[in-house]
Amino acid sequence: MLLSIFIFVIAGLAEIGGGYLVWLWLRESKPLWYGLIGSLILVLYGIIPTMQSFPTFGRVYAAYGGVFIVLAVLWGWGIDKKTPDMYDWIGAAVCVVGVSIMLWAPRN
Repeated sequence: MLLSIFIFVIAGLAEIGGGYLVWLWLRESKPLWYGLIGSLILVLYGIIPTMQSFPTFGRVYAAYGGVFIVLAVLWGWGIDKKTPDMYDWIGAAVCVVGVSIMLWAPRN
């Protein structure tokens, strides 16, 4: 379980970090190398989730979506300096509950 969480977190950081560098390049006129490095990181993001042990693509990516939401809230707080409000935290908690149900519910 800890390995799964770790892989989700690494994938999320790659997606958000890569996307952020591309954002800075295109929206805030940073140098081209921001976009190139961001794009390479986004390619890594596409590879990292394949390291999960879950057998189906859909379940892995659906569960990852919930983790991504939590990481995006934390990124906004830490990097963009936008303090999450109560509804951000409630929404993130709902996502974590949903991810937990999807990944670790007993199935036949």
